[in-house]
Amino acid sequence: MELQVGQVVRADAGRDCGGWFAVVALAPDGSVYIADGRHRRVEHPKRKNIRHLTATRRILVQAQLTNGVLRDVLRQMQTEDPSGRETICQSRI
Repeated sequence: MELQVGQVVRADAGRDCGGWFAVVALAPDGSVYIADGRHRRVEHPKRKNIRHLTATRRILVQAQLTNGVLRDVLRQMQTEDPSGRETICQSRI
């Protein structure tokens, strides 16, 4: 899976399973850094293995990668897909 900076993704594993994030940086080892603007801010992104993410077709412009914009866009993504954590993270229930 080829991800790019600004792409909106959904976490499939880990403590943040089911959450929506945006890719803010690519790591040289093939992992990515993700942020949601609230718990994981752009200044302190989380490193995540790409195998634990599901990519969407939505890509944000790099200039839009601010905490406020991320919160708004990801909140909109969650309302469009209200299934949330329950469908992906059955092991956590």
